[in-house]
Amino acid sequence: MPPLRRPGPAVSVLAYEGMSAFELGIVTEVFGLPRPEFDIPWYELTICAEEPGAVRVLGGASLHTPHGLEVFAAAGTVIVPGVPDVSADPSPGLVAALRHAYHRGARIMSICSGAFALAGAGLLTGRRATTHWRYAERFRRRYPGVALDPDVLYADDGVVLTSAGSAAGLDLCLHVVRRDHGAGIANAVARRLVTPPHRDGGQAQFIEAPVTADPADDRIAGSMAWAVAHLPDTITVDILAGRAHMSARTYLRHFARGTGTTPIRWLINQRIQASLALLETTTTPIEKIAEAVGFDSAVTYRHHFAHTMRTSPSAYRRAFRTGEAAGRRPSSRTG
Repeated sequence: MPPLRRPGPAVSVLAYEGMSAFELGIVTEVFGLPRPEFDIPWYELTICAEEPGAVRVLGGASLHTPHGLEVFAAAGTVIVPGVPDVSADPSPGLVAALRHAYHRGARIMSICSGAFALAGAGLLTGRRATTHWRYAERFRRRYPGVALDPDVLYADDGVVLTSAGSAAGLDLCLHVVRRDHGAGIANAVARRLVTPPHRDGGQAQFIEAPVTADPADDRIAGSMAWAVAHLPDTITVDILAGRAHMSARTYLRHFARGTGTTPIRWLINQRIQASLALLETTTTPIEKIAEAVGFDSAVTYRHHFAHTMRTSPSAYRRAFRTGEAAGRRPSSRTG
């Protein structure tokens, strides 16, 4: 993960003609609802449009906002949840707003087809990014200078963040909360949303036949729940397969079909995520944290942490604590 950024509490999201209310709802649920249970300054969300006024959404309804692109570009975090037409270029006004926000240091995010707007504004050139898998080939043809990875749920470049389909946008929003406020706060938000607290950004977007009537699915889920409860223990594929009463080969096949990843990759990610709260809230030495979450050595832990988070455990701890102190200071509404 790139170094933590504190762009301020103001978040803006762009409503557009013909959008799904769900796309907007993802952002409002995470950043718009008040969180008085947390003793920290929360986000301040503003819904904007290219032109202030009524915006028609799917289903024959409309929403009304007095806020246009000037307010949109002034926020600390700006979010494009989609575009009305993936074959069209973003408007000059939107391009100018996105570039202005970027150059003044805002965090730029897209959900699903919103990546087309970011790419059209030139903000993804040379960057790793993602979008919905169904748009991948079209995106590659139009924006060959973008390092598109259509096989992940979201991509975090530190300044510009993109996600796959709408549900992956929720994963990205929770990822941002985790970066800003730590794993404990992000997990609490996820519990309120009744959603898993973390899906690895590198997890596959599209899983062939993920819903089946196969009772093996319950056995896989049971083995995963057991593993999460026993992270410090030695856990191998054979052990997990035994918990599920399967051969290792059968277990691997069912696990990949249900999760889009391998048991070992999933387990490593669970251990990394479990270590975040210890880095954020304790002074426990890195060696002890590695042992507590199940890595056989601090060297192995640091290797996997760097691969997953794109920083070291020590750097993450320093950056989080520096950012936490800054995040508790009063901030302006415009971030």
